[in-house]
Amino acid sequence: MYNPKLDLMTTEIAIKKVKDLFEKELAYALNLTRVSAPLFVYSDSGLNDNLNGVERPVSFDSPSYDKNIEIVQSLAKWKRMALAHYNFKPNTGLYTDMNAIRRDEKPDHLHSIYVDQWDWEKIIDKSMRNLDFLKQIVKTIVHTLHLVQKEIKSSYPALDEYVNDDVYFITSSDLETKYPDLTPKERENELARKHHVIFVSQIGWPLKSGIPHDGRAADYDDWLLNGDLLVYHPILDEAVEISSMGIRVDNQSLYKQLEYKNNLKKLDFDYHKAIMSNKLPLTIGGGIGQSRICMLLLNKIHIGEVQASLWPNNEIKKAKEKGAILL
Repeated sequence: MYNPKLDLMTTEIAIKKVKDLFEKELAYALNLTRVSAPLFVYSDSGLNDNLNGVERPVSFDSPSYDKNIEIVQSLAKWKRMALAHYNFKPNTGLYTDMNAIRRDEKPDHLHSIYVDQWDWEKIIDKSMRNLDFLKQIVKTIVHTLHLVQKEIKSSYPALDEYVNDDVYFITSSDLETKYPDLTPKERENELARKHHVIFVSQIGWPLKSGIPHDGRAADYDDWLLNGDLLVYHPILDEAVEISSMGIRVDNQSLYKQLEYKNNLKKLDFDYHKAIMSNKLPLTIGGGIGQSRICMLLLNKIHIGEVQASLWPNNEIKKAKEKGAILL
């Protein structure tokens, strides 16, 4: 049976240490400035993240507004607009604490309807729109996480270290070729068991099987220049995704991806018009799960051990049977 290495109160203290330290080190490593971010946007703004294209945002009306309002699902588009609005310079960027509600998420040991992540975005130039630059950024993030892990380990010696200061890179098509008889999740698990920290790139376009490795909204990541960062969790024996990131669409990739999704009507939104007319900067960015990182660095087996959320009764029962103490 799982035995937590930190008790409840020690866990709460350690969560703050992890978040404070990682936020500080990430900002330094990527040259980012913290900014405030919205919890909600207008439904007709085109700024909300459609994620896989099927998730329903939480929406509401208010007597003071004449438009419907949506809780953000992520800030992928808003960040790019903010970089232009705040006049950020090339090779600088922003990060923010993003809190959201994803109503259609199925809660389990890795998923919650409450989302907490660091959303970050920085300006790049055209010469940086390539996989080599994306890999460079991924290595920087992993190195930052490794440094934070060392610091947390020094405070809590009982903890094991799950994050190697090394990344195994693979495209989603090569991963499919390597494990053709496995599902995408099973492929990730198998590769992560061998290499511990992996980055699966080029997610969105269909693979040889005719099915994408995973779903992606068509209007923020360039599907040829994006990917997921995953870390192997030895107690769970599975790969835990801690970040989805990528170089953002330019006007050509935006049109091509929207056309594939049969969703060119989005080009009527101001945000999409700004990309098509080159009025927004070229950027790279992503989201980094705060609770997922705390899970890994504090050796927890359930996201509810590091995040206060709501859980179905059957999920509470399963966690209790395994020895996990939910916040």
